[in-house]
Amino acid sequence: MAKVLMVQGTMSNAGKSLLVAGLCRVFCQDGYRVAPFKSQNMALNSFITREGLEMGRAQVVQAEACGIEPSVKMNPILLKPVTDAGSQVIVNGEVRGNMTAAEYFAMKKTLIPDVLKAYDALAAENDIIVIEGAGSPAEINLKADDLVNMGLAKLVKAPVLLVGDIDRGGVFAQLYGTIALLEEDERALIKATVINKFRGDTEILRPGLAMLEELTGKPVAGVLPYLHIDIEDEDSLSERFSRRGVGQIDIAVPRLPKISNFTDFSAWEATQGVSVRYVSSPRELGEPDLIVLPGTKSTIADLLWLRQNGLEAAILKRAAAGALVCGICGGYQMLGRRITDECGAEGGGAVDGIGLLPMETVFAREKHRTRVTGAVSAGGVFAPLDGVAVEGYEIHMGETTLLPGAAPLIALDNGKTDGCSCGSVFGTYLHGFFDTASSREAMLRLLCGRKGVDPASLTAFDYAAYKERQYDLLADAVRSGLDMGRIYRILEEGITDGNEI
Repeated sequence: MAKVLMVQGTMSNAGKSLLVAGLCRVFCQDGYRVAPFKSQNMALNSFITREGLEMGRAQVVQAEACGIEPSVKMNPILLKPVTDAGSQVIVNGEVRGNMTAAEYFAMKKTLIPDVLKAYDALAAENDIIVIEGAGSPAEINLKADDLVNMGLAKLVKAPVLLVGDIDRGGVFAQLYGTIALLEEDERALIKATVINKFRGDTEILRPGLAMLEELTGKPVAGVLPYLHIDIEDEDSLSERFSRRGVGQIDIAVPRLPKISNFTDFSAWEATQGVSVRYVSSPRELGEPDLIVLPGTKSTIADLLWLRQNGLEAAILKRAAAGALVCGICGGYQMLGRRITDECGAEGGGAVDGIGLLPMETVFAREKHRTRVTGAVSAGGVFAPLDGVAVEGYEIHMGETTLLPGAAPLIALDNGKTDGCSCGSVFGTYLHGFFDTASSREAMLRLLCGRKGVDPASLTAFDYAAYKERQYDLLADAVRSGLDMGRIYRILEEGITDGNEI
């Protein structure tokens, strides 16, 4: 059975996901079979496994850091917010339905067997499991039937590292206050604390670290720097949304209220000379070289948001001037002439689309989940993309029907087609469309040709190799910032059946 280590935080976005990925990479480099685990994740960014099951994107990133195939066992429960008070509940990769927060809390205890079954399966296959908690263990209103923080740590006997974010300020109060609010048996599970996102000379912290250790009775396992490493983020707290610089090739992405799977643009963001700007108003849109409508968890609501704040009109104006526009998943659905929700997937009703593509979408209750490969089949403006191999995953609710004047965009290897194009606009359900170097090179040639930019200065690169280098840089930072000898001792000692719990 695998040894286990759990990373909990003093708050959301304290850096748990990144630290878990870094530890996973370190253990992998040291020759161990290691896998990540998060019993319950809440995020709009999700991923489809080869089996067609849905899981949180953060655990996909962590699996990549381990050098292994993502598995839904790494994230048995995924909550995708639908409203401010409700989420779509996904268990073992399958949709259980939409629930209010009260409905979910009333039933979540029944999911403990699913969580333990997934964990035990991973533990039987690996040497080390690194678990990520969620939010804070000191959220005392959520402690009843907890299955993601201390509740899970007790169930699987996991020693805990508690991480605080110094960049937000008050890190000593974060760590001390969190530990003080825990029950005695919960405090016993915490074996060390970690200070994250520090900018400056760690020697300045020494007096504070000594006082923290004295107050909490817990050693400080290390101080991690504020990292400038390009690894995919989990949620909308991502710093990417604040980027404003304009490159030689400028890509604008509307920052939809329920934007999801914005990792579709990670490869573009890492391409030298290309800027990706997330915009919320017509003024911010400007005159980009490419407008991309992203995926969303609430297609109709986000379409109405575009319409009400003037971005739809600005996009139509740019398209009429010949600008390139594309949509991915929900963004693709928006570009059509009409969206109908007879089954009530998003509350029912129907709405006119933006009307840039001759197609219509009808929502269905069953979610479409699959991984696909294929090749672009395009002419006209998009002829430079013709024949380019693409691969990725589809995750959407609804069937789209092409109308006269629309040409399919992709010929899939399974004999079906995906997406469509018309004039200077195209759309696709394929998440990951731009991840392959060949697809980005083809699009760069098209964009550069239209703008008069030399494409040689903006050549796409091997994104998979680039990500591997980022994981290695992350591991280097973890090794430098943490006392890895202490971390390995915590792993070895674990939690006994004695007085710890």
